Amino acid sequence: MLSRMDVNCDMGESFGNWNMGDDAGMMPYITTANVACGFHASDPLTMLNTVKLAKEHKIEIGAHPGLPDLLGFGRRFMNITPDDAHAYVVYQVGALQASLAVHGLKLHHIKPHGAFYSVLKAQQDLAEAVAEAIRKLTDKPMLYWPAPTSAALPTACKNLGIRVVGEIYPDLQYAADGSLVIQRHKHETDVAFACDQVQRYVETGKVQAMDGTLVELDAESLCIHGDGPNAVQVAAAIKQRLKDIGCTVTAVNL
Repeated sequence: MLSRMDVNCDMGESFGNWNMGDDAGMMPYITTANVACGFHASDPLTMLNTVKLAKEHKIEIGAHPGLPDLLGFGRRFMNITPDDAHAYVVYQVGALQASLAVHGLKLHHIKPHGAFYSVLKAQQDLAEAVAEAIRKLTDKPMLYWPAPTSAALPTACKNLGIRVVGEIYPDLQYAADGSLVIQRHKHETDVAFACDQVQRYVETGKVQAMDGTLVELDAESLCIHGDGPNAVQVAAAIKQRLKDIGCTVTAVNL
């Protein structure tokens, strides 16, 4: 059984007057925030305000870089080069690092978003370019990645000595091969199932797939999406379940 678990959430994904997710509502229930950096979502003020809010809640902050696609929320594929991928990460992480610096904070990790994640999952040349960028951006680089952590980017990061933190997703379903079943439209999460899924993983290292099979994964963190209709209820219930089974809710140490 795992004695501790990190709870992370994608945040700062609003843009101007357009709001995405309940960041303020989620903050009390998480330990780590993945903050958008301006390409797929966010803007300078949103980024600074999200960092400030996370600091008030004593939450660790990571960068959530995506493809330059505000209109498509970073979910549309683009044909990019390794140089593009490297530069996108440096540019976006640098913006968040500046926002952190004015609040006296340091970057905790990097977690790719949306279609950027998808191309880095499979394309080795892009993965190696991004891994090199991650290695150079902090003294203690760390990648967050949906478990299993055997795809192109986490493998490239491990080869460079970068710590890789696997994640499980209690508000999404799993296929029998361990891959996530992505929602095209957000719907209410079954709170009881989400809590049971977390408890199952903490106690056995496995999650239940849609066909009922149990899939072994390698994770130290769980991600709850803040834009679901009942996201705050899910986060609160999961945090309570973790406490009830004796699992400490805490951020991953650098």
